[in-house]
Amino acid sequence: MTPNVITVGEDTPFEVIAAALREHRVSAFPVLDETSQVIGVVSESDLLAKLALGIDDGGVPGMIAGILRLRQLQKARAVTAAELMTSPAYTVRPDDTVEQAARIMYLRNVKRLPVVDADGRLAGIVSRTDVLAVYNRTDADIAEDIRTGILSTETPADPGTFDVSVTAGVATMVGRAQTREQAQAVIGRARHIQGVVAVRDRLDYPPPGPGPFDVLTRSSVD
Repeated sequence: MTPNVITVGEDTPFEVIAAALREHRVSAFPVLDETSQVIGVVSESDLLAKLALGIDDGGVPGMIAGILRLRQLQKARAVTAAELMTSPAYTVRPDDTVEQAARIMYLRNVKRLPVVDADGRLAGIVSRTDVLAVYNRTDADIAEDIRTGILSTETPADPGTFDVSVTAGVATMVGRAQTREQAQAVIGRARHIQGVVAVRDRLDYPPPGPGPFDVLTRSSVD
């Protein structure tokens, strides 16, 4: 995350926000109250409503007003950060994973997430660029994480057969697992290693059949 964050207060005027967005070349600012808690986010899209809808003393045309939601019209009339902002803000905690941040950004279609502490106070901000930086890891580092974090904790059917190679972020898993469940678990865990783009499953699966604890029973026939 970026620890030094440009913020605005609830009463910051529209023109000041617009100028600050241009000056700092960012797409959004967290909005803080007097206790430095994050109460919302004001973004470029929030400001665009005023231009897009062209609010004036006569209001908007009836057909447009009938289509747009009330909140959008309120943003078009807004003059301060408190009136413009999206609230409550989507946020993450400092110990949240990159995957959690990425999921929120994707599902909520936001470019930046304020990072807040347990009291809701601003600790930093994380952007899409920050999240995607996990794919800058080297293939060697990714392979080492898979070997030490996953394969070293598993016992293959044939000693020493588990291994991985990584090319352009694609991890190819090889070896012979003891059970199908073990093989599927190894593949699943590898997908969550940071920097992995995809996993190719080249593991040898044991043939289906009775497990080691299956027994045959014989019942008497009357």
